[in-house]
Amino acid sequence: MECSVTWTGALGAGSNMGFVAATGSGHVVAMDGAVDPAQPQTSGANLAPRPMELVLAGTGGCTAYDVVLILRRGRHDVRGCQVQLKAERAETDPKVFTAIHMHFVVHGKGVPAAAVERAIALSHEKYCSASIMLGKTAAITTSYEVVDVA
Repeated sequence: MECSVTWTGALGAGSNMGFVAATGSGHVVAMDGAVDPAQPQTSGANLAPRPMELVLAGTGGCTAYDVVLILRRGRHDVRGCQVQLKAERAETDPKVFTAIHMHFVVHGKGVPAAAVERAIALSHEKYCSASIMLGKTAAITTSYEVVDVA
């Protein structure tokens, strides 16, 4: 896996902390910092996600991917999956994630709650590299709901 991150200097007016990541799979993602009027030289302009937001989003994508794949392999009629993540970070540097809660909402026809619970557990214990890695610094908790569709 490869990625190249380049400082753009400015993504737009007022941002001194713009970056663009070019992934090995050929995709581009912009990143920027928060607006900080007290420190304009190191301030972003809030034109793109923060790098740590992308870490959290990537973790959500990783585990949702696993959950859908596991449910499909179990021949369950899953039609949608959303994971809502809320994270807390350390107060001091390095400001690692210290707690992450993931709430899964799985839509499907007749998908058993036990199958969803098992898929989430397998993702977090065996398959999701991102959540397993973040679990080294953060207490990760999960919850879920199953929405039956006609």
